[in-house]
Amino acid sequence: MSLAACADDSGPPTLTWYINPDDGGQAEIAQTCTEESDGAYVIQTALLPREASDQREQLARRLAAQDASIDIMSLDPPFIPEMAEPGFLAEVPEELQDTDGVVQGAIDSATWEDELVTVPFWANTQLLWYRESVAEEAGLDMSEPVTWEQLIEAAAENDLYLGVQGARAESLTVWINALVASAGGEILTNPEATSDELELDLDSEAGRQAAEVVSRIGSEGLGGPGLPTADENASMNLFQGDRGSFMVNWPFVYPAMMDAESDVIDDLAWTAYPRMDADTESAPPVGGINLGVGAFSSNIEEAWEAVACIVQPEHQAEYFVTNGNPPSAIEAYEDERVQEEFPMADVIRDSLEQAAPRPQTPFYNEISIGLQTTWHPVSGVDPEITPGSSQQFITEVLRGERLL
Repeated sequence: MSLAACADDSGPPTLTWYINPDDGGQAEIAQTCTEESDGAYVIQTALLPREASDQREQLARRLAAQDASIDIMSLDPPFIPEMAEPGFLAEVPEELQDTDGVVQGAIDSATWEDELVTVPFWANTQLLWYRESVAEEAGLDMSEPVTWEQLIEAAAENDLYLGVQGARAESLTVWINALVASAGGEILTNPEATSDELELDLDSEAGRQAAEVVSRIGSEGLGGPGLPTADENASMNLFQGDRGSFMVNWPFVYPAMMDAESDVIDDLAWTAYPRMDADTESAPPVGGINLGVGAFSSNIEEAWEAVACIVQPEHQAEYFVTNGNPPSAIEAYEDERVQEEFPMADVIRDSLEQAAPRPQTPFYNEISIGLQTTWHPVSGVDPEITPGSSQQFITEVLRGERLL
C-alpha cells in the first residue's frame, strides 16, 4: 500500500500516521479508530526512525518540502516549536483545544507561543526508584520528600551506586534540565526569541546547584564505572546490581524488571523525583508524544477527526497497559487495569502535573547538543566554571559565532 494519503471514488481517504517505534500499540489504535470511523477514513501507520533526533530530521525535511503525504505525526515534545514556527503544523481545531482533564506537563509540552499546536497523546516522566532495604539502612523516611543531597550521602556512606544517565545523549539534557528547573531556574529565559536574541540563564545559582549534583556523582564515582556512556537501560542494569540503591528513570523500567523477574522486585519501591531543596517541589522531566497534523495534508479535517479518536482516554489506558506509555488524560489513570498493572500510576500522574518541559524553542537541537558537549563527561563538571562556560558556548553557537 502506498504511504501517500489518498482518496478516490471507491472509498474513504487513507490517512498516514507517522509513528515512533513502540510495541505495536499505535498500529492497534489506528485499526480501532478506522473501525470506529464507520467508513469516514482509514488510518495506516508508517514507522519513523528509532532515535528522536532522526525522527525530527526526517519530518522537518519532508514538511519543508510541503509533503502532502504527512497526515498525522507522533511528535517528541522538544521538537514541536521547530515544526510550529514555520507553519508546518495544521491549526488545532477548537473542539480539540479543551485541555481540561489533561496533565499539565503534557499541556505545556504541546504549546507554542501560548497556543496549543499539537494534541497530547501519551506523557512521560521520571520517578525516583529505590530499594527499600537500602533506604531503611540509610535511615531515610521515603514517605517524605527526599533531596539529591540525601541520596548522594546515602550512596557515598554505604559504597553504593546511583542510577543516573551520564551518556553524551539527550538523556543528559533531560537530567540537567530537571536539576535546573528543580532548583527554581530555567535554561532559557525567552524561548520565543530569534536565535540572535535568545538568552540563557545557566550561569546562575540554579545552574551551579545543578552542576554541583552532577559533579559530585561524577567525580566521586557514585554513578558507577560506566557513567560516561550510561543511558536509561544502563542505569536500570546498574540499579539491579549488587551495589544498586536509587535511580531516576522513566516508568518503562517497571515492566522491564517485572518481565525479567529481577532479583530486586521484592525490594523495589518508588516515589516522586528528588528535590534540590527539601522545602521546594521538584520539577521532574516530561516526555511522551503529542499528535500533530501536517499543514500540507490533503485530508486535514479527517486527520483531526482521527486524532480525536486516538487520544480517547480508553485508548490511552489500553496503550499504557499494553505498551507501558503513560496517558496524558487524567481519566485514564482511573482505569482498573492501569491501577493493577502499574501500582505507581498515581505517582506518575501527580509527577506529570508538576513536570517541567525542556526548553521550548525552534533552536532546541542546538541547545541540547550544546549542553551535551559542555557537561560531558560529568566527572569533569565544575560548579564554578561549567554553567558559565556552557552558557557562553551555546550562546555563541546560536549567534553563529562557532560550530557545535
